Order: sequence, then structure tokens, then C-alpha cells
Amino acid sequence: MYQEKRVALVIPARNEERLIGPTLAAVPPLVDRVYVVDDGSQDHTAEAVRAAASADPRVTLLQHEQNQGVGQAIITGYRQASRDNYDITVVVGGDNQMPLDQVEDLVRPVAEGRADYTKGNRFLMPDAGLEDMPWTRMIPNAMISALTKIASGFYKVFDVVDGYTAISKRAIDMVNWDKAWKGYGYPMDFLVRLNAYGLKVRDVPRRAIYLAGERQSQIKGFHYAMNVAPMLVRDFFWRLFTRYLIRDFHPLFFFFLFGLLFLPLGVLYGGYLVYQQWVHVGVSGPRAIICALLIIMGIQFLLFAMLYDMQESE
Repeated sequence: MYQEKRVALVIPARNEERLIGPTLAAVPPLVDRVYVVDDGSQDHTAEAVRAAASADPRVTLLQHEQNQGVGQAIITGYRQASRDNYDITVVVGGDNQMPLDQVEDLVRPVAEGRADYTKGNRFLMPDAGLEDMPWTRMIPNAMISALTKIASGFYKVFDVVDGYTAISKRAIDMVNWDKAWKGYGYPMDFLVRLNAYGLKVRDVPRRAIYLAGERQSQIKGFHYAMNVAPMLVRDFFWRLFTRYLIRDFHPLFFFFLFGLLFLPLGVLYGGYLVYQQWVHVGVSGPRAIICALLIIMGIQFLLFAMLYDMQESE
């Protein structure tokens, strides 16, 4: 318990028989209940959890008969924690690579009402090690972060793939998780849904832990970025309709609409004019002016829309 708030911990686990034990052994006393969600493991993960539960009565095993994805495993834990009336639910991986001694740092803003959802940000630490990250991971990470900022409306969050999080019961109960992304890429989708419901998100500095010989990231360069990009584009439009047209109304919806209409039209029309000039047909002054106006207006509409979106999401 923390500041009179009951705290649950959700650990999605698939084939983690070697590391789930050390992960559970590191759970701090402030956690009142631990839900390990075995997502269709094909090894002895469930047996390892049961062994830990015999020594720690806080541990509860939830099982998916078949693999449903890490996002769905977390949602299963969320819903169980809400049914059991826990005020705050923390999520960590089952691979013992998240600093459980920092749980209080994530829980504190939620307990004090300063956030509905907190997430770890490894890049806020002074020893983040950015200089050691290869460009094959740095560039996709930057691409995913940029897309997520626009798609989610949380322009000031970073390290969007980090799964070390805490969420309030209010937020769990408010969000419709049925349509949420179930596989890898879920942290970005969850951010979009939290914004659509007007919930507050805060980054919390946390240490990065890398175990020798263990997988360190589910991001596989450009392949990962290309897989999640369509999801983020779809989420962006869903969020605009849900937050700024259905749940409430804000003119920025039309700013985005006109910007996404005028800018592509201006670029396409400009390409057509360039082609006409290339084939020596010639381009009149008014047509060039119309093209320039479409591009300029499209950029202005998008910039104003992003500015208003940022202000609404603060």
C-alpha cells in the first residue's frame, strides 16, 4: 500500500521460466497483489510462478490458454486488478529488466492525483547511454517517437516503447480496452487511448537494466517501425474523431482536416505544374500562386492544429 492506495502489479509473461522467479523476488513491500499473466507459455513459466506463490501469498497466476499478445496480457491484468478494487496498477515485464526498486517513483504521481498514467523514460537518466545506441535502433526509435507524439497528442513524452507503467483504477475503468492493440506496439496504442479519454500522462525517469545474454528490446529496427506505423496512423484519426468530435468539440479537428487536405493537394498540383513546365507546356502565374497558397495554408493549418492539440493535452 502507498499513501492509503492499494497497489497491484501486473507481469505479462511468455516463456519466462528462467527470469520470472528473480522478477517476483524483487517485488517491493508496497505492492499488495501481484498478477502474473501467463500468455500461453510453452515452457515451465506457470510452474515457476506457482512455486513463487507458495512463498509469497501476494502472487496470483492468471493464464491464457493460447498466446494472445503482450498487450492483451496486460489488459487481462488491468481488468482483474480493477475487479479486485486496487487503486493503482503497475506493469513490468517478466524478464527481470525493469528496476522494481523504482515502483514508488511511478506510483507517487498517480497516488497524488497528478497523473492518471505514468511511464518510464530511460532517456531522462543522466547515464541513458544514447551515445552507445546504434543508428539502426536510434533512427527507428526516433521515427516511432515522432509518430506517437502526433498520433497520441502527448508531444512531451518520449521513450514511448517503454512498458514500465502505472495506471489508476479510474483510467482502467474509463478506457474501452476491447479495441486496444494486443501485440507489441501496445504502449503507443495505450497512449492514444488515454489521450482520447482526456487522461493525464507523465514521464518518470527510470534506470535501464540490460542482462548479459538476454534479449534487450522488441524493437527490430525499421521492420518494427514499419509494422507499427499503420497502427499509429489509424489511431491518430480515431483519436481526432473520438476526442474532438464525438466526446467533445474543438475547432482543431477542422484545422487537421483542412491541413491534411490542402497540403497534399498543393504538393500534387505542384508536381503537375512541374511536369507541365518540363514538357514545355508552360505554367501561368495564377496557377503557381494557387499551388503556393494550397501548400502554405496546409502547413499553417497543420501547425496550428498541432499547437492546439499540444495545449489540450498538457
